[in-house]
Amino acid sequence: MKSKRTWIVLALVVAAVAVLLGYGRHRIHFDWHIFVGQLRQAEWARILLALGCIYLGYVFRAVRWALLVRNNKKVPLLSLLGTQVIGYTAVALIGRVADPVRPYLVAKKTGLPLSSQVAVYIVERLFDAGSMALIFCSVILLAGGSLPHPEIIRKVSYTALATTVAGGIFLLVVRLSGNAVASLSERAFGMASRKLGKAVGDKVRTFHAGLDTLRSFSDFGVLLGISLAMWALIALAYLETTRAFVASPELGHMSIAQCMLLMASSMVASGFQLPILGWFTQIGLVAAAISGFFGVAPEPATGCAATLLLVTFLGIVPVGLIWARFDHVSLKNVTRESGQAEEDLTHSSATAQEA
Repeated sequence: MKSKRTWIVLALVVAAVAVLLGYGRHRIHFDWHIFVGQLRQAEWARILLALGCIYLGYVFRAVRWALLVRNNKKVPLLSLLGTQVIGYTAVALIGRVADPVRPYLVAKKTGLPLSSQVAVYIVERLFDAGSMALIFCSVILLAGGSLPHPEIIRKVSYTALATTVAGGIFLLVVRLSGNAVASLSERAFGMASRKLGKAVGDKVRTFHAGLDTLRSFSDFGVLLGISLAMWALIALAYLETTRAFVASPELGHMSIAQCMLLMASSMVASGFQLPILGWFTQIGLVAAAISGFFGVAPEPATGCAATLLLVTFLGIVPVGLIWARFDHVSLKNVTRESGQAEEDLTHSSATAQEA
């Protein structure tokens, strides 16, 4: 049933992309010679620097995960680098269905329960969201009126900042009284649906288990510092890649604030990532954002969007494939196994609650 739904969604997306391509073909004039010329004139030293920032970001991810599990099991800080590289390679090639690969590989490598690594994954995602929101809001709010529609963007920034603060408060409450929050959530959502209430309560308990890795404010500070540094590297990668397109004045002189707006658009576009097809939809959406926000012509906008995808998302694929080869990991098999393991974990948790 799940496979059937996946194919239905894929067919709908393919149809939508075909309609958009047909519409765009008659509405937008695209010169492939100009597109190739933009790529040739790009400063590839900047692009390589950006790729280096992304690679270094994976080191930060490995260190952060090692710190998140250290209260359960101490592991060398760089021992989980392979799990991060292979996991993100699986997502790049197979899609978001491969998200459970990283916690699954870490659980196998460390011998820790999968449930504990799923909890760590949730905490990691929250640190990512909070760190990016803090960097985005700080840069945007200091940018003044240099952005398109500054009043709207500032309102969005204030909303994101308020949401981040609220998320931090919720994190603190769950850390101190996780079981009470889970029970309250289960009763509240259970009024609408008993199944939904149990699902929400289980998610809160899993989140609380992940927060058990944060034993002190110093732990929180170290992990937040690592996350902020990692996202600063990612932001620098976006900025260097964009400024590499010197033949387009708008891109070659892009400000940090403008780059943050582009980065946020790219994050939204990558939220629903299909295998291979999703690469082209992401390029199209990011190129549209570049043209719409900054008035860049379609050719350099598309070249920049494609290069951003290669640097920030697909750049890890060659390394990941080689690493998987040496570790005797099949991306297809580990994606299937991790998905099945996560379903079994959810089922066993629900059964335990009913008992």
